[in-house]
Amino acid sequence: MPTMPESRTDIFTKLFAESRDALHRYIRRFVGSSETAKEIVQEAFLRTYRQRESVTTLRAFLFSTARNLAANEYRHRRIMERSALGDFGDSLVKSESLEAEFLRDERNRLIQEAIDRLPPQCRAAFTLRVFHQCSYKEVAERLGISPKTVEKHIARGLHETHGYLKRRYNATRRDHG
Repeated sequence: MPTMPESRTDIFTKLFAESRDALHRYIRRFVGSSETAKEIVQEAFLRTYRQRESVTTLRAFLFSTARNLAANEYRHRRIMERSALGDFGDSLVKSESLEAEFLRDERNRLIQEAIDRLPPQCRAAFTLRVFHQCSYKEVAERLGISPKTVEKHIARGLHETHGYLKRRYNATRRDHG
């Protein structure tokens, strides 16, 4: 007897069961609050469910939606903090925020450069593991490789990105020191 293909709702239900905890941990790191993370995860699942018929990669859409909601929450919180500080705190917060934002952007740019230098299969495994919190088994299944190969890719990715960042950091220190 042939098996029936899974409906989009079944696929979504499976996505919810498999991703809820990992997504909550991922978002909690951004917002710092378990309660806020729960609200964001719930909203992300709701938006993903509403779009389930038009989205090809539900998990990627879910995580992107949650990340965007977390960024919105972070921006909203910063605006509220600024308005609570008033005029005096505003200029202080602006200069600190701009510097912190610049440093964060620079760090992210360097990390992206390091990752972009990895071979394609290694980069894919590394990205799924580090940025999407996929297990070694999930990465292996998605990429059609063995978990042992995933381990080797992750180890190589960590080694090469660390080495690249260290070289860049040392070059910057020599240039400015």
